[in-house]
Amino acid sequence: MPQLAFLFPGQGAQYVGMAQQLCDNLPAAKKLFDDAASILGYDLLEVCAMGPKDRLDSTAVSQPAIYVASLAALESLRAQQPGVEAECVATAGLSLGEYTALAFAGVLSFTDGLKLVKARGEAMQAASDATPSGMVSVLGLELAKVEELCAKARSAGIMQVANHLCPGNIVVSGSKAACDEVEKLAPEIGAMKTIRLSVAGAFHTDIMKPADQALANALDKATLNLARIPVWSNVDGKPHSAPAEIRGLLVRQVVQPVLWEATIRGLLASGVTKFYELGPQRVLAGLIKRVERKMECVNIQA
Repeated sequence: MPQLAFLFPGQGAQYVGMAQQLCDNLPAAKKLFDDAASILGYDLLEVCAMGPKDRLDSTAVSQPAIYVASLAALESLRAQQPGVEAECVATAGLSLGEYTALAFAGVLSFTDGLKLVKARGEAMQAASDATPSGMVSVLGLELAKVEELCAKARSAGIMQVANHLCPGNIVVSGSKAACDEVEKLAPEIGAMKTIRLSVAGAFHTDIMKPADQALANALDKATLNLARIPVWSNVDGKPHSAPAEIRGLLVRQVVQPVLWEATIRGLLASGVTKFYELGPQRVLAGLIKRVERKMECVNIQA
């Protein structure tokens, strides 16, 4: 029997039209969005299905949207393959997706998870509005070269590694001027290409500093339970089950780099033989292939 791990996508996976078909065909998925509307105070499904794109892409909306859509995809899997969930031995999520993983693992209720994601999204949007900043994916360079690139770009402002996604794909984060500098200098250092990410600001850096405290305050009001399966943290690339540990890691996650490649390698070393990616797009499946080319990853779309 394969050892399964369930993975949940992060911000940037959203697209206009997501979850509409799922909710048309699956009452359990529609109920999640109905419950979300009463918590958020607006019709989240309408924004997911109809846009406008700039509203869906805003941090305050896209984070709740991906959280709910990914849990709707989980309901789709439960309906299609009722026995699969019992084979899941671990879970993880990329940045925002870690909250979805925590809800799946029973650490957070759907409601508490959504309230936390709402507070996190609003706080990160506010931090982004306060400091013009962004994120750039750098393709084709090893970590040492990306660190060298960041050091050179710091002449223009804050710049640091934010996401260790997979070999040859590292995301850097910093002030807008420093992002411009990264794009200018990257070809000189040997990067294949750079991609400016469609996010509001420099996530996973100290530019998000006010947001970590806002999230800590929101976490104080939330109930966290013992995880029924280990949840692998972005902060240290290791499994955790204890609520107190998880609470602290979630606060640190806002301002510290995401160790996604280390998480995938750790899951593989622990004996995972197959992944399921639950949620919009197929970003995580692509990253897994860069770590272990032959590893199977089944995508359950939202």
